[in-house]
Amino acid sequence: MRTGRTERKTAETDILVEVNLDGTGTYDVSTGIGFLDHMIEQFSRHSLIDVTLKVRGDLHVDQHHTTEDSGIALGQALAQAIGDKAGIGRYGEAHSPMDETLARVVLDISGRPYLVWKCRFTQEKLGEWDTELIEHWFHSVAQAAGLTLHCQLLYGQNNHHICEAMYKGLARAMRQAVELDARKGGAVPSTKGQLGG
Repeated sequence: MRTGRTERKTAETDILVEVNLDGTGTYDVSTGIGFLDHMIEQFSRHSLIDVTLKVRGDLHVDQHHTTEDSGIALGQALAQAIGDKAGIGRYGEAHSPMDETLARVVLDISGRPYLVWKCRFTQEKLGEWDTELIEHWFHSVAQAAGLTLHCQLLYGQNNHHICEAMYKGLARAMRQAVELDARKGGAVPSTKGQLGG
């Protein structure tokens, strides 16, 4: 089983994350931010990556540290589970529709973190979650997991649909990228013989 575990404790947050890349999409998520919980649950279910994520954060200040650190910790756990990247598909892409909305998410588990984010929200909050933090969560995951990650809203109006389409797109692209490809014979998918740097 390809698993990862991260514990992150700072003056701002106390986080435990466990992931299983070869899971069934079961989850146990509690960040203290309801909409963020819902999105990470969507990520787990549609990637088939089991995710346990528990956060105690300084929500009395604001949601920034909880959002950022949950993304960092999840990304670290994913990187640990992926390991040396031997045999993985490496690339993943998904078009993710939700009613009037269509999002595109494309990623490369390259070890060279980069986020391109082409998405805007027209309201300040989803539930109690500040929408300006959504991009920041994706950036934190990409940095910690070593992903080259491109997220684009092709069209859409409903902010809930837009956000959920992005998370489901990330999930389906990640599922594709972490799948083991028997034809690769356990080789790292790079002519350099390694990924990253």
